[in-house]
Amino acid sequence: MPVMMGTSCGYLFTSCAFLLTVSLCLCELTCREGHSGPTHESLDDVFDKKSYRPAVNLSTPTITNISFTLYAVLGVNEKTQILTTFLWLRLYWFHEFLIWDPEKCDGVTKISLPVKELWTPDIIIYEFVDDDVSQACPYVYVNHTGHIRYDRMLRLVSACNLEIFSFPFDIQNCTFTFGSYMHTIKDVRVSPALSFAEMSGNSKQYLEASGEWELVVILGEASILQFGIDEWDIITFWVVIKRRPMLYVVNLLIPSSFLMIIDILSFYLPPHSVDRASFKMTLILGYTVFLLIMNDLLPSTANGTPIIGIYFSVCLALMVISLLETVVITNVLHTNSTKYREVPHWVRVVILGFIARLICYRWPEEITAVVQDKPDNSGPRAIQPPAQATQAHQSRNMSGALPLAVPELTQICQDVSVIRSHISELQRASDMMDQWCHVGYILDFLLFRIYLMLITCYAVVIICMWCIWIYQ
Repeated sequence: MPVMMGTSCGYLFTSCAFLLTVSLCLCELTCREGHSGPTHESLDDVFDKKSYRPAVNLSTPTITNISFTLYAVLGVNEKTQILTTFLWLRLYWFHEFLIWDPEKCDGVTKISLPVKELWTPDIIIYEFVDDDVSQACPYVYVNHTGHIRYDRMLRLVSACNLEIFSFPFDIQNCTFTFGSYMHTIKDVRVSPALSFAEMSGNSKQYLEASGEWELVVILGEASILQFGIDEWDIITFWVVIKRRPMLYVVNLLIPSSFLMIIDILSFYLPPHSVDRASFKMTLILGYTVFLLIMNDLLPSTANGTPIIGIYFSVCLALMVISLLETVVITNVLHTNSTKYREVPHWVRVVILGFIARLICYRWPEEITAVVQDKPDNSGPRAIQPPAQATQAHQSRNMSGALPLAVPELTQICQDVSVIRSHISELQRASDMMDQWCHVGYILDFLLFRIYLMLITCYAVVIICMWCIWIYQ
């Protein structure tokens, strides 16, 4: 056993010494006279060792510099919480075996080499949830100092915690975490290649004409990810994007506001008309169809409901309340007036008195005289029935107070009394109907102003909330 262990150690020492000698010899590429750039033979030696990290001293980590440009926001799926973007990613690292002297290589300072023939850092984005389907760049640029630049296009499908409560004035903050997949902090270190302000400026130039979203800022921070006893060097970028709301304002908010204005104007229809309730029912039906058509434009998640969805629901509820108000007024005007019911005392005091003065209701002159002159505890003026009038007439004749009349005149007297009684009854019914109509009008004016106040307060609150989110 000692002999075998000594033999193994000798082989290991010999192999390490050989690799170290080869590595030191390959630190600078050779150039042949009459050729531009390093020779193919020296490059083939590097290509043969593409599986190994290009460091002479393996205890020294390879530093990878990262920068990217956000070129486009391809899609935001609120239901699945997925953000799809298109990035121009640029990686820099140092290859210690790809160094040559430009003076010996006909002044060549930079060459392009196939990326599949070189070692590349396994930098990934930790938030990715789907494979990259973009076209890969097959080449890298190598500087004579050994610094490599690798540009690639990246269609990134990443997970993002999307907040949609303030839709369509929402601002999303998504994270892109760059780091090595396998190499720990002892082998690969990462750092930003550009400042975050430069990355933000470059991205804004391309994202200005990119449809629905605009870039606010790109921030970042380098940190260490620890999992068990191993540590990984990572960079976390915060990409803050803001939605352009004009599409949703034109297609959602403005039509909804028009329908609400029409519902408000419907209060100017006569309250006693049946067409008013039919018009409001048709308006509710049209608003429901509008919501069904526009449902695809609204984001939906299991975490919450956007405020615009609450806005539409409240608008629909206000329309239903408006219809119920019309039903109540119609019931007051038709049910009580057709049954010739007397207006109760408390209704005259509360509605015809207090509420009418509160809303500055203008009374017609004849109704004002009737309401003010008529005592509260008195009923309608009694009309003497025809039978009682006939008996009084006959009693006066029998007592000799009035001369006896011929039967024709007596019949005429009875008919006139009947006509007078009927006209008095019609007048009484007309007076009661007018009073109930004014009760309905006063209630209609009161409920309309309450309804208008609710809509105004609701609109002010919604506008203020959206303005706060826009300028935050």
